[in-house]
Amino acid sequence: MESKKVNKYEEQRLANIKQNANMLAALKIHSTITQLNDLSKRHKRKYTKKPRNDSHVVRTSLRCRGIAPQEIPTKTPKIRQSPISSVLEPGAVKMRDAFVNSSGLDNCKLIERILGVSKNSYVGYSTDNALEVTEKGDNSTALDSLRLGPQKIARFFQGKIFSLRFFPSNDKRMIVVGGDYGNLGFWDVDSVDDGDRMYVYRPHSGPVSGIVFQHFSTSKIFTSSYDGCIRLMDVERETFDLAYHGDHSICSLSQRPNNVKSLYFGEGQGKVNVWDETSGKSSSLWSLHEGRINSIDFNAHNTNIMATSSSDRTACIWDLRKVNVNKPEPISTVNHKRAVHSAFFSPSGSLLATTSFDHTVGLLGGANYDRVSMLSHTNGISTPLRGSWGWDDRYIFIGNMKGGIDAISTVTNRCIDTLRSPEMTAIPRFFEKHPANVGMLAGVTHTGLVYLWTPS
Repeated sequence: MESKKVNKYEEQRLANIKQNANMLAALKIHSTITQLNDLSKRHKRKYTKKPRNDSHVVRTSLRCRGIAPQEIPTKTPKIRQSPISSVLEPGAVKMRDAFVNSSGLDNCKLIERILGVSKNSYVGYSTDNALEVTEKGDNSTALDSLRLGPQKIARFFQGKIFSLRFFPSNDKRMIVVGGDYGNLGFWDVDSVDDGDRMYVYRPHSGPVSGIVFQHFSTSKIFTSSYDGCIRLMDVERETFDLAYHGDHSICSLSQRPNNVKSLYFGEGQGKVNVWDETSGKSSSLWSLHEGRINSIDFNAHNTNIMATSSSDRTACIWDLRKVNVNKPEPISTVNHKRAVHSAFFSPSGSLLATTSFDHTVGLLGGANYDRVSMLSHTNGISTPLRGSWGWDDRYIFIGNMKGGIDAISTVTNRCIDTLRSPEMTAIPRFFEKHPANVGMLAGVTHTGLVYLWTPS
């Protein structure tokens, strides 16, 4: 049979195929591919489904597993976790149960130090012997004599600090702070051992809004909280007693000077509750503001006069002898454009200073506090800054947005000096002066640090 003729195009195609085949054979491509396929088949694993183990703990939420958060064991106490489940129950919580330090500190050491303070060293609330801040010239104060060293900085716990007090003693330098998660911290500044300086308790389940030392007793400390509770830390009995429990947050706490029986606290929206510790009952409940009350303060020289600041944009001065329960009327009111963070009387009681989110500092004076001046000052954007009086009526200390402390003169109505330190890198929110040691000033920043300035 005669073979079929192939055209030139087909001859060229067949020639190319043969040439490519010879090239692949010379490079041994096919043998290499075959070896790789055989190798992959030998090492291929066969996975089999394991039988389900019913004893294995499934990672689901605590609510679905029916477990309360307190039932999870931890090696060390966590700041954000409440160590006591009976925080809202009536009765006392032992100090050792509320103690959350995990660095090996002994709770008994702090108790011994507080009880060891002499009663004669207690500092009352009289300002008769208050010393004045000396002036360097016509427009400056002695702020540059204050020093902030690295050993005068402390962090108690994570979160913000809501309250700050000096231990009221002449011979014991101790700072007490209330924290964001119900913490109560003690900083023994005079301790020579760095590992034995700070003690932390958690008597509350919410931010600690106020700290008050019972008058004439350094071993009894009242604390208020957003959890609606007021507790009495009785160091002699080593307990946190539940003095009051309500349904609303408590945002401010104060005690009338020379009156150890009554507590005044801002509760809920605009109410001031007067609590009688002896009877365990409320003696008065006044609706003084439309918004929450951020501060309560008393005139040290006329304890019938009380000042309140509120988120309703006002600060008011009240005469407790004339407060009508049905329609209370203040003797003076100062209006701000935004929430008022604080309203505090000067040491002599003749002036009242207010701070607000509207970037002003209000200054009230006169016989009935009817003379009002507004001073411009940036008082924070998201975190409020509160002012504090110095050791006389001439200066108000308030933090600025650059991490310094401004001294505002009540004579010239302007900032005349600023305290700065390279150790302080955050904005100071509020301050507390030592009631007896002139020049000793404690401040709190928005990052939760406590700073202590002392005279050089």
